[in-house]
Amino acid sequence: MGGEQAVRQRMGWVSTEELDELDWDAVYEDQLPRLYNYFRFRLGTDADVEELTSRTFENAWRARERYRRDLAAFSTWLFTIARNVATDHLRTRRAHVPIDAVAEPATENTPEREAEQHSNLAHLARLTAKLPPRERELIALKYGAALNNRLIAKLTGLTESNVGTILHRVVQTLRAQW
Repeated sequence: MGGEQAVRQRMGWVSTEELDELDWDAVYEDQLPRLYNYFRFRLGTDADVEELTSRTFENAWRARERYRRDLAAFSTWLFTIARNVATDHLRTRRAHVPIDAVAEPATENTPEREAEQHSNLAHLARLTAKLPPRERELIALKYGAALNNRLIAKLTGLTESNVGTILHRVVQTLRAQW
């Protein structure tokens, strides 16, 4: 796949004709880290994260004919599926799973540095667990899935400005509680 096509695909600028010829291996490679991190921020447990990431790609593959570029960018459509998968999962469990089990990134740091990072992640998990569900969702989309405010707004039905304002306030609140 050419560089321009990869950028068009990443940004969700894929026509219906291009979707028929879409390189799903490239889509998987490009979107997997973002989806995985989104679920990791939302749920925390690796087994659930892997299962839901897989289920999202399965659902997207099955529904690929229903994608409409005039309604949403491809990445927005994919994250809408991911949000629905997460909602269905949480609904069946009937309990919110905190992000206490967020895995540490691999580092070559000293044991002291790793202990400090672990402590910081645990502290952040405790603080974010106290946030309302909407704010946790926005944090997961912004920092877990690395989505921009425009895509988050499309996914959540909020305005782009509202997303930015809420995220700013949440970050300020978390900093104050730190």
